Amino acid sequence: MPHPTTISARDRLEQILSRLNDRRSEEKTFTRLYVESARREADASDRRRQTGAGLGPLDGKIVSIKDLFDVAGEPTLAGSIIRRNSPPAQKDALVVKRLRAAGAVIIGKTHMTEFAFTAVGLNPHYAVPGNATDKRLVPGGSSSGAGVSAAEGTCDIAIGSDTGGSIRIPAALNGIVGFKPTASRVPLDGSFPLSPILDSLGPLAKTVADCVTADAVMAGEQPKPLVARPIAGLRIGIPRGTLFEDLSAEIAAAFSESLDRLAEAGAEIVDCTIDDLIDRLAEATRIGSIAGLEASRIHAGWLNDDAAPVDDRVKLPLRRRLTVPDAAISALLQTQRALAAAMDERLSPYDLIALPTTPIAAVPIASVETDVAEYNRVEGLLLRNCQVANQFDLNAITLPMRGLVRPAGLMLMGRNGTDAAILSASLSAEALLREN
Repeated sequence: MPHPTTISARDRLEQILSRLNDRRSEEKTFTRLYVESARREADASDRRRQTGAGLGPLDGKIVSIKDLFDVAGEPTLAGSIIRRNSPPAQKDALVVKRLRAAGAVIIGKTHMTEFAFTAVGLNPHYAVPGNATDKRLVPGGSSSGAGVSAAEGTCDIAIGSDTGGSIRIPAALNGIVGFKPTASRVPLDGSFPLSPILDSLGPLAKTVADCVTADAVMAGEQPKPLVARPIAGLRIGIPRGTLFEDLSAEIAAAFSESLDRLAEAGAEIVDCTIDDLIDRLAEATRIGSIAGLEASRIHAGWLNDDAAPVDDRVKLPLRRRLTVPDAAISALLQTQRALAAAMDERLSPYDLIALPTTPIAAVPIASVETDVAEYNRVEGLLLRNCQVANQFDLNAITLPMRGLVRPAGLMLMGRNGTDAAILSASLSAEALLREN
């Protein structure tokens, strides 16, 4: 079979569309396909390649986008049926515009949890897209379809959003790479918000290199090959404590092996402490999570409508947050900014921080569909480690760990603005983790 790079963009697109057509009666990963526009974009890419006028490394890549990005001429649903009658978007989201300008072939929009508020991958309005490795398992959320589409190969790169782990959780559970950039790098224009303070937009893909390319385009930078940063000499902090509690035995063993590989390659592995900062933020957010408080204001218009057809896992927590005074929220955000500065200083002695992306792997969909207590337990564990990067304004990437029956990720976190350094180190770490 020819190598993918030798196949035309149109032929590759048609192969994917054929797969999707074969399962059209039970499609769960995509909520909308752009068949004709994708064909036009693929044909244009092929013409550029034939004339030597390519637009760069993203030209001809098949890209899916989460169902919260504006596409001109249609309402942006953000996973919610109450937005079906919303006015159509006047123009594409800025990141979608940039992707198209770089030659990306936008194949469709992917499933997400309602308003991106939950992390397991369930949305009562849509069938659950089963995990790419086992359809009986949850995909993770909120970028659930993004994780599945990138892992199953119905796109090359998926674009998601991450407010508390919504890129990294589905990436880890589906066995792929997911990158959450420093929040300020990628503009949010035209993406339906959950929490403007915490929201980040980023890519999911099978390789770090594809994430590097998509991230650069989304940030308005010129994509160029990133030199892998040698692991030798890196000082890697391990924040043992709260973030290592309730760690499954399989993930603990895979994480330990991953650290051994990094150490053998010359990294200095040292324990560090950040529990006190996490605890202080937890105390400050007893009035409600930052995401929940911000979202309660965004959705205030319908939250007190008992008949609003919205997932109770979204509606009820946000409704409670409506009662929190604006002054209390302002004080919380001031505390958050101070703690983010303290975290930046705390992490300054380290090149990066490493920890398990999630302490557990994907669980059966059946185990959380009707059991509220189990759902809450699983969601809390999936969010716990990832949300640190959002709450303290860091950047982070998840890489697949080897030797696991159910996928799980190694997360590398870096200080605000160190995106290039984290990505270049990830290129080297990715190669180490894939070695037999």
